[in-house]
Amino acid sequence: MAMSYRSALGVCAGVAGALFLGYCLYFDHRRRSDPNFKKKLRERRRRANRGRPGGGAVTWPNLKDQEAVQKFFLSEVQAGEELLAQGEIEAGVDHLSRAVAVCGQPQQLLQVLQQTLPPQVFQLLLHKLPAVGESILQAAGGSGKDGAAKVVEEDVE
Repeated sequence: MAMSYRSALGVCAGVAGALFLGYCLYFDHRRRSDPNFKKKLRERRRRANRGRPGGGAVTWPNLKDQEAVQKFFLSEVQAGEELLAQGEIEAGVDHLSRAVAVCGQPQQLLQVLQQTLPPQVFQLLLHKLPAVGESILQAAGGSGKDGAAKVVEEDVE
């Protein structure tokens, strides 16, 4: 009797699994055969990317406005810490690299980050800094070394 109970239980589990798999395949087929599926999927991804911290283009602050720079710096550090805590390393490092780029004393900030971040995350941060530096220079209206000189001149004024 114990053997028939086990085999009945096994058959029921197999049938339930097959029904669930059939259910999934049927609705996946319906979803994919929808003529607007790709359009809806792209729109959903666009909306999700806009809503996500760090999604879309970066709006750099005016480097002459210290209050705007400080506000940007604090928001980027906070967003970076939150994302790292959630396990989203790439996005967290993006935010921290932007914070370092606008920081008044980047060497001191990098020393603090080196002590607090895992070595792999800190190395990723160091690799992203040149690209972020170029991005902020382009946003400031310059490119290359001439742009760096322009940013320094703006900060002196």
